Amino acid sequence: MTEPTSTGRAGTTRGPRDPRPSVRRTPGRAVAAVLGDLRAVDGALYAAVAATPTPTLDRALRRLSHAADHSKVSLGIAAALSLSGARARRAALVGAGAVAVASATTNLLGKRLVHRARPDRESARVTVDRYVPMPASASFPSGHTAAAVAFATAVGVVLPAAAVPLGALASAVGYSRVHTGVHYPGDVAAGAVVGIASAPAALAAAGGGPGYGVRWG
Repeated sequence: MTEPTSTGRAGTTRGPRDPRPSVRRTPGRAVAAVLGDLRAVDGALYAAVAATPTPTLDRALRRLSHAADHSKVSLGIAAALSLSGARARRAALVGAGAVAVASATTNLLGKRLVHRARPDRESARVTVDRYVPMPASASFPSGHTAAAVAFATAVGVVLPAAAVPLGALASAVGYSRVHTGVHYPGDVAAGAVVGIASAPAALAAAGGGPGYGVRWG
Protein backbone atom coordinates (compact mmCIF):
# COMPACT_ATOMS: atom_id res chain seq x y z
CA MET A 1 0.00 0.00 0.00
CA THR A 2 1.41 3.36 -0.95
CA GLU A 3 1.22 6.43 1.27
CA PRO A 4 -1.03 9.31 0.17
CA THR A 5 0.52 12.02 -1.87
CA SER A 6 -0.65 15.52 -2.70
CA THR A 7 -0.69 17.22 -6.07
CA GLY A 8 0.40 20.85 -6.50
CA ARG A 9 -1.12 23.45 -8.76
CA ALA A 10 1.02 22.44 -11.75
CA GLY A 11 0.06 18.81 -11.32
CA THR A 12 3.35 17.80 -9.78
CA THR A 13 3.25 15.16 -7.13
CA ARG A 14 4.63 16.01 -3.66
CA GLY A 15 6.12 13.62 -1.17
CA PRO A 16 4.18 11.66 1.46
CA ARG A 17 2.22 13.71 3.94
CA ASP A 18 3.51 13.78 7.49
CA PRO A 19 0.58 12.79 9.71
CA ARG A 20 2.06 14.83 12.58
CA PRO A 21 1.12 18.52 12.59
CA SER A 22 4.09 20.84 12.38
CA VAL A 23 4.75 22.66 15.67
CA ARG A 24 6.33 26.05 15.34
CA ARG A 25 8.22 27.00 18.49
CA THR A 26 7.62 30.62 19.47
CA PRO A 27 10.36 32.69 21.14
CA GLY A 28 8.46 32.50 24.43
CA ARG A 29 8.33 28.72 24.30
CA ALA A 30 12.00 28.55 23.39
CA VAL A 31 12.95 30.70 26.38
CA ALA A 32 10.74 28.62 28.66
CA ALA A 33 12.37 25.43 27.36
CA VAL A 34 15.87 26.81 27.99
CA LEU A 35 14.93 27.93 31.49
CA GLY A 36 13.48 24.51 32.18
CA ASP A 37 16.72 22.86 31.11
CA LEU A 38 18.75 25.24 33.28
CA ARG A 39 16.55 24.47 36.29
CA ALA A 40 17.08 20.78 35.66
CA VAL A 41 20.86 21.23 35.60
CA ASP A 42 20.67 23.43 38.70
CA GLY A 43 18.72 20.78 40.57
CA ALA A 44 21.08 18.03 39.42
CA LEU A 45 24.12 19.95 40.68
CA TYR A 46 22.41 20.56 44.01
CA ALA A 47 21.57 16.88 44.33
CA ALA A 48 25.14 15.90 43.44
CA VAL A 49 26.57 18.10 46.20
CA ALA A 50 24.02 16.74 48.67
CA ALA A 51 24.84 13.14 47.76
CA THR A 52 28.62 13.54 48.05
CA PRO A 53 29.85 12.63 51.55
CA THR A 54 32.38 15.17 52.84
CA PRO A 55 32.53 14.72 56.62
CA THR A 56 35.82 16.63 56.91
CA LEU A 57 34.41 19.71 55.17
CA ASP A 58 30.93 19.67 56.69
CA ARG A 59 31.77 21.36 59.97
CA ALA A 60 34.08 23.99 58.45
CA LEU A 61 31.63 24.99 55.73
CA ARG A 62 28.73 25.06 58.16
CA ARG A 63 30.68 27.43 60.40
CA LEU A 64 31.71 29.61 57.46
CA SER A 65 28.14 29.82 56.20
CA HIS A 66 26.94 30.83 59.65
CA ALA A 67 29.77 33.35 60.08
CA ALA A 68 28.76 35.01 56.81
CA ASP A 69 25.29 35.81 58.17
CA HIS A 70 24.72 39.58 57.98
CA SER A 71 28.16 39.86 56.30
CA LYS A 72 29.91 39.43 59.65
CA VAL A 73 33.05 38.06 57.98
CA SER A 74 33.34 40.88 55.45
CA LEU A 75 32.56 43.61 57.96
CA GLY A 76 35.04 42.11 60.40
CA ILE A 77 37.75 42.30 57.75
CA ALA A 78 36.69 45.87 57.00
CA ALA A 79 37.07 46.75 60.67
CA ALA A 80 40.59 45.29 60.69
CA LEU A 81 41.50 47.23 57.54
CA SER A 82 40.21 50.46 59.04
CA LEU A 83 42.92 50.20 61.71
CA SER A 84 45.68 50.28 59.08
CA GLY A 85 46.87 53.01 56.74
CA ALA A 86 44.89 55.45 54.64
CA ARG A 87 44.65 53.16 51.63
CA ALA A 88 43.41 50.26 53.75
CA ARG A 89 40.82 52.52 55.38
CA ARG A 90 39.58 53.53 51.95
CA ALA A 91 39.40 49.87 51.01
CA ALA A 92 37.33 49.20 54.12
CA LEU A 93 35.01 52.07 53.23
CA VAL A 94 34.33 50.96 49.67
CA GLY A 95 34.08 47.34 50.79
CA ALA A 96 31.40 48.15 53.33
CA GLY A 97 29.64 50.31 50.76
CA ALA A 98 29.67 47.48 48.24
CA VAL A 99 28.16 45.14 50.82
CA ALA A 100 25.37 47.65 51.43
CA VAL A 101 24.65 48.02 47.70
CA ALA A 102 24.69 44.26 47.11
CA SER A 103 22.48 43.53 50.11
CA ALA A 104 19.93 46.16 49.09
CA THR A 105 19.87 44.96 45.49
CA THR A 106 19.46 41.36 46.55
CA ASN A 107 16.83 41.77 49.24
CA LEU A 108 14.82 44.72 47.94
CA LEU A 109 14.91 43.85 44.26
CA GLY A 110 16.13 40.37 43.35
CA LYS A 111 14.25 38.29 45.91
CA ARG A 112 11.05 40.28 45.37
CA LEU A 113 11.16 39.85 41.62
CA VAL A 114 12.06 36.16 41.59
CA HIS A 115 10.08 34.27 44.22
CA ARG A 116 12.07 31.06 44.06
CA ALA A 117 11.38 28.59 46.83
CA ARG A 118 14.24 27.32 48.95
CA PRO A 119 15.56 23.82 48.21
CA ASP A 120 13.98 20.88 49.98
CA ARG A 121 17.10 19.59 51.64
CA GLU A 122 15.23 16.83 53.47
CA SER A 123 14.12 15.33 50.17
CA ALA A 124 17.64 15.78 48.79
CA ARG A 125 18.94 13.96 51.89
CA VAL A 126 21.41 16.65 52.87
CA THR A 127 23.12 15.31 55.97
CA VAL A 128 22.07 17.07 59.17
CA ASP A 129 25.75 17.67 60.00
CA ARG A 130 25.69 20.41 57.36
CA TYR A 131 22.55 22.17 58.56
CA VAL A 132 22.37 25.89 59.17
CA PRO A 133 19.03 27.66 59.79
CA MET A 134 16.94 27.72 56.62
CA PRO A 135 16.19 31.38 55.80
CA ALA A 136 12.58 32.43 55.33
CA SER A 137 13.39 34.69 52.37
CA ALA A 138 13.28 33.69 48.71
CA SER A 139 16.16 31.62 47.42
CA PHE A 140 17.18 33.66 44.35
CA PRO A 141 19.71 35.25 44.39
CA SER A 142 22.06 34.36 47.25
CA GLY A 143 22.52 37.39 49.47
CA HIS A 144 25.50 35.90 51.28
CA THR A 145 27.30 35.39 47.99
CA ALA A 146 26.39 38.82 46.64
CA ALA A 147 27.73 40.60 49.71
CA ALA A 148 30.93 38.54 49.90
CA VAL A 149 31.71 38.97 46.20
CA ALA A 150 30.90 42.69 46.30
CA PHE A 151 33.26 43.17 49.23
CA ALA A 152 36.06 41.16 47.63
CA THR A 153 35.69 42.97 44.29
CA ALA A 154 35.63 46.47 45.75
CA VAL A 155 38.46 45.93 48.21
CA GLY A 156 40.49 44.16 45.54
CA VAL A 157 40.33 47.24 43.32
CA VAL A 158 41.79 49.45 46.05
CA LEU A 159 44.14 46.80 47.51
CA PRO A 160 45.11 44.48 44.63
CA ALA A 161 47.11 42.24 46.96
CA ALA A 162 43.89 41.36 48.78
CA ALA A 163 41.96 40.44 45.63
CA VAL A 164 42.96 36.75 45.47
CA PRO A 165 42.49 35.81 49.15
CA LEU A 166 39.23 37.72 49.40
CA GLY A 167 38.04 36.23 46.13
CA ALA A 168 38.80 32.75 47.44
CA LEU A 169 36.92 33.52 50.65
CA ALA A 170 33.91 34.80 48.71
CA SER A 171 33.92 31.65 46.58
CA ALA A 172 34.00 29.52 49.72
CA VAL A 173 31.08 31.47 51.19
CA GLY A 174 29.08 30.94 48.01
CA TYR A 175 29.80 27.22 47.89
CA SER A 176 28.99 26.86 51.59
CA ARG A 177 25.44 27.99 50.88
CA VAL A 178 24.97 25.09 48.46
CA HIS A 179 26.84 22.67 50.70
CA THR A 180 24.60 23.45 53.66
CA GLY A 181 21.53 22.98 51.47
CA VAL A 182 20.00 26.45 51.65
CA HIS A 183 20.68 27.53 48.06
CA TYR A 184 20.82 26.09 44.57
CA PRO A 185 24.04 26.67 42.58
CA GLY A 186 22.12 29.02 40.28
CA ASP A 187 21.24 31.24 43.24
CA VAL A 188 24.92 31.51 44.08
CA ALA A 189 25.91 32.30 40.50
CA ALA A 190 23.31 35.06 40.34
CA GLY A 191 24.49 36.41 43.68
CA ALA A 192 28.04 36.60 42.36
CA VAL A 193 26.85 38.64 39.37
CA VAL A 194 25.04 41.04 41.70
CA GLY A 195 28.17 41.33 43.83
CA ILE A 196 30.43 42.11 40.90
CA ALA A 197 27.98 44.73 39.63
CA SER A 198 27.70 46.35 43.07
CA ALA A 199 31.41 47.12 43.44
CA PRO A 200 31.62 49.90 40.80
CA ALA A 201 28.65 51.67 42.37
CA ALA A 202 30.35 51.69 45.77
CA LEU A 203 33.65 52.82 44.28
CA ALA A 204 31.95 55.65 42.42
CA ALA A 205 30.07 56.75 45.54
CA ALA A 206 33.31 56.77 47.54
CA GLY A 207 35.10 58.91 44.98
CA GLY A 208 36.60 56.35 42.63
CA GLY A 209 39.62 54.12 42.69
CA PRO A 210 42.20 52.68 40.29
CA GLY A 211 40.53 52.67 36.91
CA TYR A 212 37.61 54.80 38.16
CA GLY A 213 39.03 58.25 37.54
CA VAL A 214 40.56 59.02 40.93
CA ARG A 215 43.99 58.03 42.15
CA TRP A 216 44.07 56.56 45.62
CA GLY A 217 46.91 57.86 47.76
